[in-house]
Amino acid sequence: MSTIRVVKDGRITRTELRSLAQETYGVMIKAVADLDRGVLAFNGPMHKDIQAVLLTEGSRVRDMWGFCLHLDKPWVVAFEFRSHINARPEDGNASIQINNELVCRAIVSLAVRHVDWSL
Repeated sequence: MSTIRVVKDGRITRTELRSLAQETYGVMIKAVADLDRGVLAFNGPMHKDIQAVLLTEGSRVRDMWGFCLHLDKPWVVAFEFRSHINARPEDGNASIQINNELVCRAIVSLAVRHVDWSL
């Protein structure tokens, strides 16, 4: 069973993310951003598992977006904006890829606030 880590306030380090990722995918970690609440959650086997945890904490589906962080890559290329939870035609995103550049930028901005990428 993987440990899902929710970051509401404060920061999580790259070292902590690497430790969590050892429970699932090694050098990649799945994450969900709640852009309304400013919350990130990491390390479910599937994005939907992480989303389920955030739903119990008051997040809404329309505010959550799934992505992956590749922990072995530099920050500028570490993000992969693909997840099945992103396929929401009713919210203007028919693909598993996030097609809205503003949403991608908001996720990166939230990650800058909550993730310490330094080694």
